[in-house]
Amino acid sequence: MKSPKRRRAIVALAAAAALVAPAPVTAAPLADAPGAPGTGSAWTTGGKEGFGTATAAASKVWFTLGQGIGHEIYYPTVDVANVQDLQYVVSDGAGFTQLERDSTTKRLELTDPRSLSYRQINTAANGRYRITKTHTADPTRSTVLIQTRFEVLSGGPLQLYVLYNPSLNNSGMGDTGATSGGQLVASDGPVSSALAASTGFVKATSGYSGTASDGYVDLSGDHVLGTQYDSASTPGNLVQLGQIPVNTDTTFTLAVGFGGDRGAASANASASLASGFAAADTAYRSGWSGYLSSLTAVPRSITGAGLTTQYNVALMTLKAHEDKTYPGANVASLTNPWGEAKDANGTGDCGYHAVWSRDLYQVSTAQIAAGDSAAANRSVDYLFTVQQRPDGSFPQNTRLDGTNCWTSLQMDEVAFPIVLAWQLGRSDAGMWAKVKKSADFLVARGPSTPQERWEENGGYSPSTIAAEIAGLICAADIAERNGDTASAARYRETADGWQARVSAWTFTTSGPLGDGRYFHRIDGNGDPNDGQNIFLRNGGGNHDERAVIDAGFLDLVRLGVKPAADPDVAASLPEVDSTLKVNTPNGPMWYRYNHDGYGETASGGPYTGAGVGRLWPLLTGERGEYELANGREATTHLAAMAASANPGYLIPEQVWDRPGSGGFTFGEGTGAATPLAWSMAQFVRLAHSIDAGAPVETPSVVKQRYTKACSGVSAKFTVNATTSWGQNIFVVGDRAELGAWDPAKAVPLASIDYPLWTANVTLPQGTAFQYKYIRKEGGATTWESGVNRAGAASGGCTMALNDTWRP
Repeated sequence: MKSPKRRRAIVALAAAAALVAPAPVTAAPLADAPGAPGTGSAWTTGGKEGFGTATAAASKVWFTLGQGIGHEIYYPTVDVANVQDLQYVVSDGAGFTQLERDSTTKRLELTDPRSLSYRQINTAANGRYRITKTHTADPTRSTVLIQTRFEVLSGGPLQLYVLYNPSLNNSGMGDTGATSGGQLVASDGPVSSALAASTGFVKATSGYSGTASDGYVDLSGDHVLGTQYDSASTPGNLVQLGQIPVNTDTTFTLAVGFGGDRGAASANASASLASGFAAADTAYRSGWSGYLSSLTAVPRSITGAGLTTQYNVALMTLKAHEDKTYPGANVASLTNPWGEAKDANGTGDCGYHAVWSRDLYQVSTAQIAAGDSAAANRSVDYLFTVQQRPDGSFPQNTRLDGTNCWTSLQMDEVAFPIVLAWQLGRSDAGMWAKVKKSADFLVARGPSTPQERWEENGGYSPSTIAAEIAGLICAADIAERNGDTASAARYRETADGWQARVSAWTFTTSGPLGDGRYFHRIDGNGDPNDGQNIFLRNGGGNHDERAVIDAGFLDLVRLGVKPAADPDVAASLPEVDSTLKVNTPNGPMWYRYNHDGYGETASGGPYTGAGVGRLWPLLTGERGEYELANGREATTHLAAMAASANPGYLIPEQVWDRPGSGGFTFGEGTGAATPLAWSMAQFVRLAHSIDAGAPVETPSVVKQRYTKACSGVSAKFTVNATTSWGQNIFVVGDRAELGAWDPAKAVPLASIDYPLWTANVTLPQGTAFQYKYIRKEGGATTWESGVNRAGAASGGCTMALNDTWRP
């Protein structure tokens, strides 16, 4: 997309040039446009407001919307972007020429709660006109249709142009174009496009961005499109402009057709226009409504909170991210985060339109919960057929055909496909042969990982180790079903050893945060107390690894590797919340980790290698699943995720983390990826987990192994209390085991880790209790201030209560 600054600069230069050497104006088309290759190209912001595709496999186009205009369109697969931007230009022919994106106030509507159907309403800031656009994809062919109503509100007549910036075949610098049969056609290698209007074009031209042949530059100079070029035959950054005949209130349809060559693209655009917008849109909506009807009932947690539309859009988003040529391949997002700052001249940048096995696991577990196991099974087939390497590993991510985008190795991405196969009951001999390769790879290469889930650092990661353990236990069960008891025993032995040592590798007792006791993000060598340096590879700087914390350790609970009330997990939450949690206007959100550099700059500029990490709504969902595992409510977390969505009901990757700065709204999406499929999947899965009363993704075979049945809960009370010589700390509460509020029967705490005072008390399983700390000195007893503290002995055999004395 041309940035506003770039566009204004182009117009200013053109106007200045016109003053120096006015060019003759002619309406006669010239043979070929000069100025190739034109200025460099970029993509558009990753903050999409709407998007869509038909459910039918015959329609291999995906459109995206943002800033009131059309953004990237993908064809023929969901990883090939072909359009930089598509928008209207309005002129009075004498005094002004305005880009729709820059000169209007904007509103977006979802026009059907059971379809990815979006309408953009853009009203001129000067009050002169309104443009209303309704988008659909023709289910029978690869065409995007835009029904447009142009209204002159005052001071007509006005002229309307469509400005089309193709960036075909994942590149903005290899396109050629022409006027052909009343359409504007373009091509780059195996991809061609055709732009057509139901009204036809009064004028049409093709040229090169930012040069004299750029129709928008020409139009902006004197507000009249003079010189027209009927071809631009040298590959470059192509720009096409067509004038649409309008009066004071005109409704017409714009078509963008795609094909393997110009003839096919033109035929698709023409056929879609001939069939009409209404027929295509009706079939489009019917396809989406039919898909939703095929799923299980909407969870009560959703209907009771009035979130049905948000839930439906989330599920449609997940399906819409699946490719139609490579079934089961879902890209992470139909975006390129901060694409306006990304070079689009070449084809090397995958953006987020690539397949990560980790993200595909998140999507698939949500789809299983919602009743679309068929989609999850397609994804398992894709993972083990296309992505799995001969050694059993999985790549960091790939294009749809399995070729690498980014080239690192993340061990959780080797484990998650195994867990997914187990969850779907895929234990046949053919699948077992593939699972065995991956499980053997985990045993040989784990538990340390070259990169953990945030893709920037290597070492011992609690979240990665949780996935590895879960993967091995699931693999052991599949092995046993196939009679390979030796492999099953080896996998379980390895997993048990890692489960027993994960805290020793990653739980520091000498950290600089809080009381110094917590899981840190990642440890370079498995010694969490040696203060090794960590370099954050996103501009976040160098730090003592003990000073960098994330909430990835919650995967230990969510994947069944540790009981919900594990004392080390519970001990880490105060540091996570005090360091990473922000209460936004939309509810609680968390950063990935402190010192994160992956986000907009401090002033709100796009991330280009260094910035400030922002809040991630999916982490709110993960925390909600943890709360459920502990028998607590998570409706607050579900509501916060829903509130972070934009007017198109798309939940972002990141939201802005503070009021009044950067050009973004506190608690709303940024220029990162919106929607992020993982975010939408987490919302769906949390809703089903709330109804189930526990995380639905937890593999039962893992939980059964590591969360043993117990007659009572060993509650570890820890309080940070400074005392003088002769003073001692006790805990007393409403249960007999806690002294029944009798200070004489209070439980004494030991001060071996002073100023931390600790004691273990066994409480009956499933009971709620209240308690307080008291200080005794001689015959005197001092109660801490404040209301009674509360706890619940549920969710596991152990629990930890970490407090600070209230004077």
